[in-house]
Amino acid sequence: MNGNLIQATTVHIHPQPAAGGHETAERGRPGKPIRQWDPLDLEVHPAGTDRGSAQRAGTPGALPGYVPRAHDRELGTEVAEAAGGRSRMVVLVGSSSTGKTRACWEAVRPLAEDGWTLWHPFDPTRAEAALADLERVGPHTVVWLNEAQHYLGDVRYGERIAAALHGLLTDPARGPVLILGTLWREYADEYAKLPDPGAPDPHSRVRELLAGRIVDVPETFDRDALDAAAALAARGDALLADALTRAAAHGRVAQDLAGAPELLRRYRHGSPAARALLEAAMDARRLGVGLHLPQAFLTEAATDYLTDHDWDQLTDNWAEAAYADLAHPVHGKQAPLRRANARPARHQPGSPGTAPAHGPAAESAFRLADYLEQHGHRYRERLCPPASFWHAAHSHLTELGDLEVLAHAAADRRRFRIAYGLFQRAEELGSDVRLHLADVHFEIGDLRGAEQLYREAVADGQHAALDLLGNVQEELGDIAGAEQTYLAAVEAGIEHADFALAFFWEGVGNLEGAERIFQAKLDGGHLYSAFHLARLRAASGDPAGAEQIYRDTLGHIGPRAQVDLGILRNAAGDTEGAAQAFRDAAAAGDEAAAIYLSELNQSPRNLQTVEREFLNAAGTDPSLLNELAALHTAAGDATGAAELYLNAANAGKLLTTTPWRYGLEPDGTPSPPWTP
Repeated sequence: MNGNLIQATTVHIHPQPAAGGHETAERGRPGKPIRQWDPLDLEVHPAGTDRGSAQRAGTPGALPGYVPRAHDRELGTEVAEAAGGRSRMVVLVGSSSTGKTRACWEAVRPLAEDGWTLWHPFDPTRAEAALADLERVGPHTVVWLNEAQHYLGDVRYGERIAAALHGLLTDPARGPVLILGTLWREYADEYAKLPDPGAPDPHSRVRELLAGRIVDVPETFDRDALDAAAALAARGDALLADALTRAAAHGRVAQDLAGAPELLRRYRHGSPAARALLEAAMDARRLGVGLHLPQAFLTEAATDYLTDHDWDQLTDNWAEAAYADLAHPVHGKQAPLRRANARPARHQPGSPGTAPAHGPAAESAFRLADYLEQHGHRYRERLCPPASFWHAAHSHLTELGDLEVLAHAAADRRRFRIAYGLFQRAEELGSDVRLHLADVHFEIGDLRGAEQLYREAVADGQHAALDLLGNVQEELGDIAGAEQTYLAAVEAGIEHADFALAFFWEGVGNLEGAERIFQAKLDGGHLYSAFHLARLRAASGDPAGAEQIYRDTLGHIGPRAQVDLGILRNAAGDTEGAAQAFRDAAAAGDEAAAIYLSELNQSPRNLQTVEREFLNAAGTDPSLLNELAALHTAAGDATGAAELYLNAANAGKLLTTTPWRYGLEPDGTPSPPWTP
């Protein structure tokens, strides 16, 4: 579009505000009342991850609560000047997604009550729209120049737009107006730079226009802002509360809020290869692997996250292309998966140094975006990684902590062969994992193998193995040997060895000895000993004494004591009293109470109702799947029970003995017989 033609056909309109407000300005003036604008249409970044109609700004939850900071006070002063009749211009300068546009929106909202209009030039291009209609802007108008580089930095029109803005600000007949813009710092620096002598000066008018009109926006929330955000979160602002779980330590709250929706979109709608890499990284982080994930590990791990169809479509450079795609940042300079440079090792002065860790010899590693890491924790908790993940860990991870934490994660998920291999790999690299290897022997029923490893550990001074050795001896039927071992563990001061001895004595009929230990623990402040003490009192024929113990501890322990009280009453035949205890526990927040209520009056309808409630609760506590599986077993639904137990195992929350004698394979099928 020709700029001269635009100027030639422009009509100069300088209407005066009508009495009682400013919204009845002469027709043809650009803009519309502020109250009719949606901040998302003004390019305020949406927060949260649902960007549908329910998240538009006119509905609850579209934007988090606003936390004013120092720049808001400066901006507010200028807005007040404009409201008082003096034209003003302010440009907020800061890095991407630091809250610049949101600050402008919050600043102009009070002007809506005075009937101000807002004009956001953007069609056909921002620069063309601004140049075409700036001369028609009248009083009580906010000129909205978000990402002002598109206006002021335009090669053809930038200087002319700057001149037109200057003319608008200095024409009393057209004021008051308020010009608001935002810029990244690099653009502001470019416009402020003086040219070399004799060189062209492409931004002279822009430089003059911006002089004295820039307000800096900091990268991070300071302590006061973080405290204010935490207060809003405590009052129910879920978006801020969620962001603070990731950003409270470094203060990049605005960037987190702005980047989250796009990060999630990149994950959900990226290529199959990119999604596979992200899911492998999510699983690694949620299972405890360190921040920096080796590229070789991620690349191999990702293969089984791909379907057969997607695998067949891969090109030779699929991994390089996917890493390059995931390295592109979103708002707030966050990338879904970015390359991580390890810091160089620190040495005392005078000691020999090493090459920088980020040099060409260093192994490439990547870091997952914090938001996607948290998303993985939340939505992949009940999934067990595929075989390629575990194989890649064994082949490529060399940090002992990473190997051991994944070995434990595999064991928790009943993937015992995988766990054993990872523990062995850690042992090859210098870690003493005999106790963990012995645990795997014990889990698959190789009691003699477990006993041998526990004895070796005890002989080497690892007294923590004493109560584990006692447990194996007990399982082998060596009652006298087990008792001596448990007593030795207590004498050695091993944590919880007294509980192990108490449970052993209870099992062999020494209830008096077990009760003595539980009572001593309760007297010492271990409140959960009350459960075991009450159970023994009830077993010895003193239900009244057992109930009194529960009543004495209800206020200290919480709703779980109510559940145990209900179980006790039900065993004594007091069905109504049991039901009341379960109802009280449910009202106090115990998610398992409903399942015990259902057991008092089982029916197909009741089971279905309770199952729906339990599956909802299991979203936050997968261990409840065990109790729901027990209900299915009691109802004769062995298939449904097995599926629930498998889900619990995949989440690492299986709490009961299962028919999987030798554990599970990565895909959830039973492992064949094997010997460590």
